[in-house]
Amino acid sequence: MTENTTHTSSSPAAFQLSSKVKDYMLLMKFTLSFTVVFSCVICYLLAPNIVGFPWLNVILLFVAGMLVTGSANAINQAVEKDTDAMMKRTAKRPVANGRMSVNEAYGFALVAGIVGVFMMFYYFNLASALISAFSLFLYAYIYTPLKKVSSIAVLVGALPGALPCLIGWVAATDVFNPLGVVTVTNTQILNLAGWSLFGIQFLWQFPHFWAIAWVAHGDYSKAGFKLLPADKGPTKFTAVQTIMYSVLMVPIGMMPYYFGITGKVSFWIVLACNLFMVVQSIRLYIKMDVQSARRVMFSSYIYLPVALLSLLADKTHL
Repeated sequence: MTENTTHTSSSPAAFQLSSKVKDYMLLMKFTLSFTVVFSCVICYLLAPNIVGFPWLNVILLFVAGMLVTGSANAINQAVEKDTDAMMKRTAKRPVANGRMSVNEAYGFALVAGIVGVFMMFYYFNLASALISAFSLFLYAYIYTPLKKVSSIAVLVGALPGALPCLIGWVAATDVFNPLGVVTVTNTQILNLAGWSLFGIQFLWQFPHFWAIAWVAHGDYSKAGFKLLPADKGPTKFTAVQTIMYSVLMVPIGMMPYYFGITGKVSFWIVLACNLFMVVQSIRLYIKMDVQSARRVMFSSYIYLPVALLSLLADKTHL
């Protein structure tokens, strides 16, 4: 009787703990955060001064990245509590559903953000910590409220969405110059190589996100979000914009090879991936339907890991 009583009384506590962990994973948008941090880690490993696979640094970078990204996502959910509750795809998020208070979400965001940025500074360098803090601020306090004002929010949101590539690179190289290059030196090549990785993920987000916004247009409109480039919703103009950014991905995808951080094999793989995205975007323009938008969306999901992993597998040393 004693054993049964103990087991029964501990079960609710275990269930509550499990539910709370799941809520925090939803709060930080674990899957999305993982994708973002994945690109950060790959770009860290791509740096020519990183030899082999430094497990400890990778784990530290992953944890710091998840904390910073999770902090930004927690603020996003606290701010968008009411609009999340209106949309089917987000109604079960913990703050929107009422399982977690706004103050709890902000409390998590504060602690996670401070710890994550500090880890970037302590274990890596000041530049990567400052870029991480800027990315968090831009996503949480500029992009998030701007989504209800103008579709320019997609452009603004693409910046923190691509900065993890630069953060990973800078964490490895400690080379960061946002003003570009005056004289071409080895350091400036490193700087430009990092920006080329940023450019790949920056441009990728437009066809990726517009495809998502196309598929979920009804939900987004109900919540008052203005995320498609045309006010009238999914139109030919949106499809043309998707093609345009997919085409721009082609030359940017060549830059890692041009700057000498990757070889010819990845050059052709990334080129093939970019052309595939162009084809899917053209298909969307021709058919103008949700199914074609889904094809663009799923193609973009495949594109990023294939492109980044091929670059890493074909890494060279400057």
